[in-house]
Amino acid sequence: MAIILKPIGTAHTDATDIPRHWTVSDVKGTLVIDPAYTLGLSDIAAGQRILVLFHFHESPPFSPDLLQQTPPHRNRPRGVFSICSPRRPNPIGLSVLEVLEKKDNVLRVRCMDMIDGTPILDIKPFVRGEDTLPSRAGGPSREVRGG
Repeated sequence: MAIILKPIGTAHTDATDIPRHWTVSDVKGTLVIDPAYTLGLSDIAAGQRILVLFHFHESPPFSPDLLQQTPPHRNRPRGVFSICSPRRPNPIGLSVLEVLEKKDNVLRVRCMDMIDGTPILDIKPFVRGEDTLPSRAGGPSREVRGG
């Protein structure tokens, strides 16, 4: 089965020193979304956070020896699915960005951990704990963390 993803836009930043993760980033940049998708940005506003899925387009190919990697801030190897490495079986990244401004098909954002030219695959709402899934069999409900 082949899965084909088409970028909806591109991330841009003038920064050359990109933090390893959005949680430690204050880097600003823009997401330039294909004008065909402008209407899909209609309810995004300055001050909100968005989930951005992107392609690690410059990441080297994945191989089985990368199933465990030692992140630069850790002292031992960890499984690839428990870390945020760009070297993954499917090189897909996820960042939570703060929207600073929206103008037509361009979002000015902060907390970027993407290099200039990164292909954007999708944007989703950042959903907080007020939205929950219904409980099962009377048990506690589970919070939804993202769209």
